[in-house]
Amino acid sequence: MPLPMRFAAVMVVAVAALAAEAVQAQTRPGYEQPPGYEQPKVYELPKGSRPHDVAPAPDGKVWYTAQPQGALGILDPATGAVRQVSLGAGSQPHGVIAGPDGAAWITDGGLNAIVRFDPKTEKLTVWPLPEDTGYANLNTAAFDGAGVLWFTGQAGFYGSLDPGTGKMRVFKAPQGRGPYGIAATPAGEVYFVSLAGSYLARIDSASGAARVIAPPTARQGARRVWSDSQGRLWISEWNSGQVSRFDPRDGAWKMWKVPGERPQVYAVYVDGRDTVWLSDFGGHAIHAFDPRTESFTSWPMSRPGGDVRQILGRPGEVWLPESGADRMVVIRTAPQAGETK
Repeated sequence: MPLPMRFAAVMVVAVAALAAEAVQAQTRPGYEQPPGYEQPKVYELPKGSRPHDVAPAPDGKVWYTAQPQGALGILDPATGAVRQVSLGAGSQPHGVIAGPDGAAWITDGGLNAIVRFDPKTEKLTVWPLPEDTGYANLNTAAFDGAGVLWFTGQAGFYGSLDPGTGKMRVFKAPQGRGPYGIAATPAGEVYFVSLAGSYLARIDSASGAARVIAPPTARQGARRVWSDSQGRLWISEWNSGQVSRFDPRDGAWKMWKVPGERPQVYAVYVDGRDTVWLSDFGGHAIHAFDPRTESFTSWPMSRPGGDVRQILGRPGEVWLPESGADRMVVIRTAPQAGETK
């Protein structure tokens, strides 16, 4: 059950505001702007916010989790204005996504709870995990085709929350600790990956059972996962430095090594063109992979050690939170024939 409205309302009042100026991305010697993309734009965020995850909001703004500051950040790209909404004492938000209801849905490891932020009223609603679960180290979330929220906990859990009824289910993950990234396909099926377990898993939404699907590369460190328009799952492999693809239709896998000497692939996101976006801690870089040509386009982060831990976008925009630089970066794509921004 969610926490009483009285408690949630108290948490809303702590709001900090900051005016941020957008600056052009720094480039390195020999860097050339790739064709078909605009110059990356950088927004400075509050010092110490260390933005972890990002979600473009329905009203054109951008949400991010300020994990060490226990807050949800709200950036207005049109003006550069930034403010942060406190999520309460003990909060350490990890993931944020925009739900089908237009609200921000947050996986909060510090509160050990799912938090909903209503952008119209700024009301917070909190659903704590059952007490007997223990500390789950909540990571990320995704909505299935029925509008149920599924989430992962790296301490060895995954679960679901029905926003309509408040019913929450928590399950122990196969092989214990490790569940991290989670995503839904266009058909509404949900998959998650385990960083420590090095596997992909498909969730049966009715029973909650998770079926492990082992990638061909052992101990690859599957970190995050995203679906393309065909329902194929793309996985960022932290240990192997690869991006892999699994096709549920025939069970086929394919892998590609990310450019660089020692890539550490953290985030993965597939945009509306089925371009696969990746962040690389080892090379301090962002890569866009075109599955049609099997080629990579690369950008340096705005500064070394930018550490982009998650990527998300909307038509014409790809948003990159640099947790190591207290910055938000956007790369805008030039419209193709028949497209509008």
